[in-house]
Amino acid sequence: MNPICNLFNIKYPIIQAGMVWCSGWKLASAVSNAGGLGIIGAGSMYPAVLREHIQKCKLATEKPFGINIPLLYPNIQEIIDVVIEEGVKIVFTSAGNPATWTSLLKENGITVVHVIANTKFALKAQEAGVDAIVAEGFEAGGHNGREETTTMCLIPMIKAAVNIPVIAAGGIGSGKSMLAAFALGADAVQIGSAFAIAEESSAHPEFKNKIISSAEGDTKLAMKKLVPVRLLKNEFADAIAQAEAEGADRNTLMELLGRARAKLGMFEGDMDNGELEIGQISAMLNEIKPAKQILEDIWAEYLSGLKSFRDLYDETV
Repeated sequence: MNPICNLFNIKYPIIQAGMVWCSGWKLASAVSNAGGLGIIGAGSMYPAVLREHIQKCKLATEKPFGINIPLLYPNIQEIIDVVIEEGVKIVFTSAGNPATWTSLLKENGITVVHVIANTKFALKAQEAGVDAIVAEGFEAGGHNGREETTTMCLIPMIKAAVNIPVIAAGGIGSGKSMLAAFALGADAVQIGSAFAIAEESSAHPEFKNKIISSAEGDTKLAMKKLVPVRLLKNEFADAIAQAEAEGADRNTLMELLGRARAKLGMFEGDMDNGELEIGQISAMLNEIKPAKQILEDIWAEYLSGLKSFRDLYDETV
């Protein structure tokens, strides 16, 4: 059996990313009910809001689901407390040191996965005792790696470096890209952008439409002096790019970013002044569909591609 399917007790080795302002209980439960692993994104939630989403997700699905916790947030202790109190069984951590919280989570019977973007932190995550890692390439949206290592380079390097399951992320939104990730050594895939435009995603309709209308080159990695994020082009992204070209320091970028900039764009629909986080694969997305259909289309294309490669192999031997 696939090690990730076995670890999470899911049907398909497809994980929905825990994206801020997109990944509420509706999306997470829809993905889990379809046979993948749905994830609630705690990064855009106060503790009380997260508790509400967890409780609603429990009512909406009997299947496993997880919580993504960015470790850089100041109220992290309260978030961890909510997760433990609500009996969550799967946690994905990101944007921080996994050694700080992994032991506590595992002591409470929680399976822990950490998101990394280079070999150094993959080894640190393994040493911290996580059960699996997400290796996220440069193509990904949201928080990203400063090294700008692409998924095709990252996955085989990480797979060779660790002895725990590896989940590939970054630029994956179809069955063909999933097949490529498996060929590189991945045990599963984590998909964000394709699910960000799902019917059940809590992203604003204007954000979903902007994703669908985006073209090649419409995203760019920005704010590497803060936390690197991949942004869709708009007035805010242009202002950040100009400031960075002029040598802006960390404090200047923080002033430009301000508060609740991602909420303004992704959740409230301000396409000019909001922070619009999305992956490069947005240029290939062109339709809003239910999460179940997105997952099933990816899986069907994966199986079709796998059969084609097997048929090709049979013809050449």
